[in-house]
Amino acid sequence: MSKPMPLSGFPEWTTSQRMIEQFVLDRIRHTFELYGFAPLETRSVEPLDQLLRKGETSKEVYLLRRLQADADGPAGDDALGLHFDLTVPFARYVLENAGKLQFPFRRYQIQKVWRGERPQEGRYREFLQADIDIVDRDTLPAHYEAEMPLVIGDALRSLPIPPVRIQVNNRKICEGFYRGIGLTDPEAALRAVDKLDKIGPAKVAALLAETAGASEAQADACLALAGISAADASFADAVRALGVTDPLLDEGIAELVAVVETAAAHAPGLCVADLRIARGLDYYTGTVYETSLVGYERFGSICSGGRYDDLATAGAVSYPGVGISIGVTRLLGLLFGAGALSVSRSVPTCVLVAVGVEEERAASNAVAEALRSRGVPTEVSPSAAKFGKQIRYAERRGIPYVWFPGADGDQVKDIRSGEQVDAAAGEWMPPHQDLKPQVG
Repeated sequence: MSKPMPLSGFPEWTTSQRMIEQFVLDRIRHTFELYGFAPLETRSVEPLDQLLRKGETSKEVYLLRRLQADADGPAGDDALGLHFDLTVPFARYVLENAGKLQFPFRRYQIQKVWRGERPQEGRYREFLQADIDIVDRDTLPAHYEAEMPLVIGDALRSLPIPPVRIQVNNRKICEGFYRGIGLTDPEAALRAVDKLDKIGPAKVAALLAETAGASEAQADACLALAGISAADASFADAVRALGVTDPLLDEGIAELVAVVETAAAHAPGLCVADLRIARGLDYYTGTVYETSLVGYERFGSICSGGRYDDLATAGAVSYPGVGISIGVTRLLGLLFGAGALSVSRSVPTCVLVAVGVEEERAASNAVAEALRSRGVPTEVSPSAAKFGKQIRYAERRGIPYVWFPGADGDQVKDIRSGEQVDAAAGEWMPPHQDLKPQVG
């Protein structure tokens, strides 16, 4: 067998990094449940026609087929692909189970997704997302769009990470504005403006002319709108000052004002109205969100989402929703790369129970069982070596305490300070900060 090589874009964390990831997931899950979101997991594959029906994703989807399958591959409903996000499979789940769900339906979903992107720092081909969505039948009140940043703000503030800033916009503002200046293909204009950070205003203006049929004046107006940003509702005055009128534009302004003001009342500085935020996926119809990590803005968004009205429809019935997704692997990858996250020890073990002689291992096992029954992570020494060697074993693994069973009573040693005291396995507890690895 040849020496295995790592696959680019498919991260495998170390055990220490994995403990940090689990800590992060526990905190995120806790916050989601505080807001009443229930857990859900959907299958990893979806019919290809479902995956491709919304947005420019065809180049990113991984096909799934058997090794001995026909080289031409199946067609239509028989073709399967790995899901590239959790919103499309969630919409399918809602349609299949609408008769069993209570609306509005609030769910969170923490799963792997796959995208055939070019791997780079913070971008992977296999990664973990943590999503929340709220879906209703026929209509979804706009106040749910204002709730999303509150949940995400609380979840991310519970983590030992730099502050975040959520940039918000409303697709109705963009679409209404583009119609108001006479553009007939607002979706093409949205896709062009969404590339502003990547290619700059001059190339966006050229792209607007090429794909949306914009004149020079119309392209300038689109760029003027995209240049508006404010941490409060004053963005609305800046939009109106551009002199464009349209009913959809007014509707979008009102909805975005509510989002910004609700966030400011909950956590001042959390949200910023930024009208260059468009989001590339076509299914968004209202508020859209992108979240940057302060100090890591050059890497782009670590959490994004938006309102969608037409993704889940069954005949005359629609199931509008709003959702937002934390790119957990992306967030952690950036912080791991910068050495910005650490854990106090590389193993969960808090106590190593020493073994005097192999014939007495049963006594050491009994101590370990007593400690574990009270929630203390414990392992037994792998060998009855000299106690000094067993202590060095604990030091190498980062285990803070070594327990010495004795015929006349047990003792436990904090090998960091050297302090050794009498202890009983049915009573002793370590300090709270030592019970589990601490992430910082």
